[in-house]
Amino acid sequence: MTQKVLILGGRGRIGASVAADLAQYTTAAITVTGRRCSPGESLGSGSCLVLDLADRLAVAAAIADHNLVIHCAGPFSYRDRHVLETCIAQGVNYLDVADNPRYVRAALDLKEQATAAGVTALVSTGVFPGISNSMVRQGIEALDHTDTIHLSYGVAGSGGAGVTVLRTTFLELQHPFSAWIDGSWRTVQPYSQRQKVNFPTPIGSCGVYWFNTVEAMTLAESFPVQTVVTKFGSVPDIYNHLTWLTAHALPKDWLRRPETVEFLAQISYRMTQISDRWSGVGIAMVVTLTGHNQNRPIQYQASFAHTDTAQAAGWGTGSIAQALLAGTLQAPGVWPVEQVWPTAQFQRTLAQRGGIVISDVAAPSSCPH
Repeated sequence: MTQKVLILGGRGRIGASVAADLAQYTTAAITVTGRRCSPGESLGSGSCLVLDLADRLAVAAAIADHNLVIHCAGPFSYRDRHVLETCIAQGVNYLDVADNPRYVRAALDLKEQATAAGVTALVSTGVFPGISNSMVRQGIEALDHTDTIHLSYGVAGSGGAGVTVLRTTFLELQHPFSAWIDGSWRTVQPYSQRQKVNFPTPIGSCGVYWFNTVEAMTLAESFPVQTVVTKFGSVPDIYNHLTWLTAHALPKDWLRRPETVEFLAQISYRMTQISDRWSGVGIAMVVTLTGHNQNRPIQYQASFAHTDTAQAAGWGTGSIAQALLAGTLQAPGVWPVEQVWPTAQFQRTLAQRGGIVISDVAAPSSCPH
């Protein structure tokens, strides 16, 4: 029997990339939802369904007809967990691309209910978070003991991810956040403490800044480490300086208004539509771990790059969906990626898509927080 996958928000950049990945690597029947598609509209990767997530009866009816739900309808700072709760109630497996720590914390709190229902649910399965979490797990397994995790992300222009991701960026600039540093949670200002990182192509040298990410929260809980640093930057560098000004120079009350976030996101999107033509929309990630092997200090470093950020996110979510549909991943409960997605499966499915994580183990060097 053909398995059916429902992709909420499947007309957006990320959702469409997930749908394209599943169409290539699985035989599932795919239905994507959106606000602007016509009922029964035919797409290259499946069919389209008009669905308003606020209509809970319609959402429940749509979920009931599928074997797997993939939630790509952000920004997740605006979402509650009713989609996941409905999946658990109906015994349907669930994935999402959530990038909001508050949302993810609420989802993880449903672990007991999902376990009892036999539902496997993984949160934050895109590229960062997602592939980044698996890169850390791969490094953790290469060391006897890990003390620090340092993740750096560089994105070109819009990353090809659409206006929703830009909204998320401005939402995360509104408040200080907690980071796990030297064995305790400490308050960090968003977009602070600039650091230069040499990323692989297509990013190159790029300034990165503290940024609140889901994996900063989950990695600190998944592994016995002392410090988790997550920093983000973009090229061209002018966008970093504009983002810094937004985070530190604008009145906070003004920045927290929904209309301000929408205005900034739309203006930024128009700017990146122009700059994307020469900067590209790629991504590069560098993961650096410090720890010990056989009581000797060790630094582990790994990198990943792709010319299209949205497609990379499709790889991250699509590979896990592929395993769920094939029955090679079964883990009832609600999980962050690094806790249940085995490194061997991560490497195999990434390689199937033409991706690779380049890693190296060497004597330690300084890696400032």
